[in-house]
Order: sequence, then C-alpha cells, then structure tokens
Amino acid sequence: MLEKALKIIVLGSGTSHGVPMIACDCPVCLSSDPHDKRTRPSITIQYEQTTLLVDTTPELRLQCLANDVTRVHAVLYTHYHVDHVTGLDDLRRFNWLQEQPIPCYGQTATLDRLRMMFPYVFEQEEKYPSAVPRLTLHVIDEPFQIGGRTITPIPLLHGTMPVLGFRVGNFAYCTDVNEIPADSWPLLEGLDVLILDALRKRPHPTHFNLDQAVAHAKKIGAKQTYFTHIAHELGHDATNRELPDGMALAYDTQVIHSS
Repeated sequence: MLEKALKIIVLGSGTSHGVPMIACDCPVCLSSDPHDKRTRPSITIQYEQTTLLVDTTPELRLQCLANDVTRVHAVLYTHYHVDHVTGLDDLRRFNWLQEQPIPCYGQTATLDRLRMMFPYVFEQEEKYPSAVPRLTLHVIDEPFQIGGRTITPIPLLHGTMPVLGFRVGNFAYCTDVNEIPADSWPLLEGLDVLILDALRKRPHPTHFNLDQAVAHAKKIGAKQTYFTHIAHELGHDATNRELPDGMALAYDTQVIHSS
C-alpha cells in the first residue's frame, strides 16, 4: 500500500535577522516582491490527520495565521538557536485546541536549552500567573514514528555544532548546515524534494553559501531542491534565474508536495 502524500508548507524561509532587516535600505529589503519578505525558518509537514511543526520561530503566531495552521501534533527541533525556538510559548494555543500536551523531539542539548530558556514551562511553577504550554520532551537519535509515518533524524553540522535535519518519506529538510557528515549521506538518497540551507553568495562559517548549497544539492540528487535560511543578499527572482534546473529559493507560504 502506498503511503499518503506529504504536504509541506514553508512557514518561514529567512535568516536569523529576517528579511527585510531592521534599518536596511538594500534592494532586497526594499523590494516590493512578496517572495522577498522572509520570516525565520520553519515548516510544517502534513499527512493523514497529522501536522508536524519543525522549530518554533519568533514569528510562530503570525506564521500560523498566514498559513491557516490549526493543529500541531508534534514539534521537531533542529537545534536551540533563538531564531528556531523562541516562539515556543505560542504552542499553548494548540494545547487548548487539542486538549492534550504536545510532544517535542530533539537532541539532548536542544531540550536541555529549552528547559533553561523556558523554566516557567518545565519547572511547573505553581505561582506563574497565566497558562503555560503543556509539552513533553523526547530525546531522539534514531528513527521514530508519529501518526503512522517514520521520522528519520539526519545528523548535520552547523559550524561545529551538531544539529538535526529530518526526513519523512521522500522529503528532507536540512536548514542551518555547512557540513553533512559521511554517515548522513545515505539518509538523503532517493529524495523527491529537499529543502536545504543556502544563506548568501559570500562564504559563511556555519551555513552553506549558495555555491556550496548547489554543489551539495547536485550530489544529493533530489528531483527538486529548494533553498532556505536566505539572507537579504539574495533577491528571489534574480537568484532563481541563476540556479540550475530543479533548484529554486523557497519562499514564505510556499506549498510543496512530496511522497
């Protein structure tokens, strides 16, 4: 029996500053093209009756409103940098809607940092004067199941920092990466769709630049690759005209289908 198709929504495709950046008058920040308006990087992955959220960005509430996200059945965390976690408090709305805790999956270091950053959530402080998210934390280092589908964590490096990408079916999401360890390459074989980090044209110590991302995408060989975590140096239309066939910049609110 064939697995049901995946629907991926790009909630955010921007770098940690977002685009436009505060107090910047560069052509991309001043662009009227909606594809150049980028919130911090996140996606949802939907299948059957399940919606997975990857990371909780500072704009999570606005991203959910813009993309009609009404359920979050689990959160997959790539790592603990602030542009990927600081919208965590907005998960409490989904607790109310779903009337149950939300499981959150990540590396030990990521979950430990969440406990440190959000003590009012995880220390169950009785005097806290408002509702708090109800979350359960799960350390992952091997494939696991959610809603009848296998979620495969993909170990990556973000500078020297271990982070995770994720594969579901023939789709993989690899943001905030500048090196793919040898053991992770087999996890990226046979992809229909890949979303991969491509920060800018200039080199960066912890992200693929555009040339590096294109080279890695060619080696991975997905049928279609979209680039994310995009800085204000890359205009959407101009950059896409330079990219090889089967590659393009992702954009906020983009809907992608995969098996």
